[in-house]
Amino acid sequence: MSENKTTLTDAVHDLLRKAIIEQALKPGMRLPEDTVGEQFGVSRTIVRHALVRLEHEGLVETRRNRGAFVAEPSRDEAQHVFEVRRCLENDVIRLLCERMPGSGYDRLEAHVRQEEAVKGKDGPVSIRLAGEFHVLLAELTGNPVLTRYVSEVVLRCSLIMSLYARSHSSDCAVDEHSQIIEAIRAGDAARAIEIMEHHLGAVAGRAALSAQPDSIQSILSHYGKELAQ
Repeated sequence: MSENKTTLTDAVHDLLRKAIIEQALKPGMRLPEDTVGEQFGVSRTIVRHALVRLEHEGLVETRRNRGAFVAEPSRDEAQHVFEVRRCLENDVIRLLCERMPGSGYDRLEAHVRQEEAVKGKDGPVSIRLAGEFHVLLAELTGNPVLTRYVSEVVLRCSLIMSLYARSHSSDCAVDEHSQIIEAIRAGDAARAIEIMEHHLGAVAGRAALSAQPDSIQSILSHYGKELAQ
């Protein structure tokens, strides 16, 4: 694949993933290659490569003779993903209490300030930033394997919340993120894990069916503007 195609594939992949994480593209929504290509002004080949990458990340599934769809996890799958996430994030906290890098607290606090800035203003962005906080925690362990697994389950949880969540409380999320940072700073792994367990438990507890989504054309027209810039 040429460098230009690779760059376009990356851009389409990132924008589709952003649309899924921000819960604009809902679970079960069909992603026709021609429609996606038209909205982003790229070829079906570019779209196909981007969709394959999203499928590897668990965000898209291909159905025989029907094409690609935003993945639609069952309630059992959702429970399993949250169980794995709790285990992984508890280990992240234990590691950070032992070996937080020098700039770690500054990076975490800067991220929380970003979350504070959009609190109560932009639900989709606050949802994305909330997930990115957890990925940042994993990155700060310096363990790329752990970071990859945490990133995958955080993405999957965003998809699950898109399908089942009744609401998103950014106020609660940002406050608990700050509490987690302070507990890690104090070297109190037990306290940090307790807060994290409550935090993830509250997220997992908000389950209900989502409303009927908008059309893929109206959703991707917004994200396609970013590619045109």
